[in-house]
Amino acid sequence: MEKIVIGIDVSKLTLDICIQETGVNRFDTIANTEKAIKSFLKQFVKRQNILIGMENTGRFNILLYNVLIQHSFAVYVINPLHLKKSMGLVRGKNDKIDSERIAVFLLKNYMDLQQWKPNSKVIEKIKLLNAERKHRVKIRAGLLAQAKDEQFLKSTMDKAVLRLNTKLIDVLTKQINEIEERIYQLINEDEQLHNHYKRIQSIPGVGKVLAFNMLIKTDGFTTINTPRQMACYAGIAPFDFQSGTSIRRKPKVSSMADKDLKKLLHLAAMSAIRLDNDLAIYYHRKVEEGKNKMSVLNAVRNKIIHRIYALIKNQNIYKNNLVLS
Repeated sequence: MEKIVIGIDVSKLTLDICIQETGVNRFDTIANTEKAIKSFLKQFVKRQNILIGMENTGRFNILLYNVLIQHSFAVYVINPLHLKKSMGLVRGKNDKIDSERIAVFLLKNYMDLQQWKPNSKVIEKIKLLNAERKHRVKIRAGLLAQAKDEQFLKSTMDKAVLRLNTKLIDVLTKQINEIEERIYQLINEDEQLHNHYKRIQSIPGVGKVLAFNMLIKTDGFTTINTPRQMACYAGIAPFDFQSGTSIRRKPKVSSMADKDLKKLLHLAAMSAIRLDNDLAIYYHRKVEEGKNKMSVLNAVRNKIIHRIYALIKNQNIYKNNLVLS
């Protein structure tokens, strides 16, 4: 039976939709509200072989997720980088074109994609709080960078503006701390998440932000089931480049990784190698042997991932010099 493919381009106020059926595309635009989404999906409730694809746009997907939970459609949330790379250089961009690209990509690749499933309610709350936190961290980083420039422009900058920026940085810092405290409260209310969180944080260099991001990315370690999968997801695991008898290129990590998670793992590795632990011993030994510092640091990031998964699997707290898989 031929499949019906629905590509959805999600924005704050509207959903632009491409429906591919029997080789014909038709388009629709609806409001991004639960009522409008339910009304649109009614026509497919009794149909079979429905594939629905969308990009992840954070908070703007929430209402769509809330409705899709009530149905049994095959739903796929597509990494925007995967979509972009698969299309190559494409001229023109608008919401109608984007929904069609999503539908085309989904029909071609759905067999290789993992179906979306809803996060647990606690993880969903933590995920939304983390999105709010990231938004404020980004604004604060911009203001802090601006403050550095202002040090050279004190004689020309309006003092009132300087004071306002300083106050805004303080307000954002307070809000970030409050959000992190609320995330920690939610984790504490769930015994399993609390235990996972404490195990992750027991690893040298791993802080609270990486710990709760690991819980979010894995839905409490119910998805991304192996350290190798996580290393690939975070852009830590290198891939070989070789085709037939062609010249073999130097292995490199994927450009389609989760860059936020990769940054957090990098910060954890940088912190770990400054502390007294087996990861630091490994790093300094390899560097003394003449290994490239960044390659060794990447290996430390990989080791942190493997230790996280080992601790979760074995339900242990990290012990220095303990050999873990």
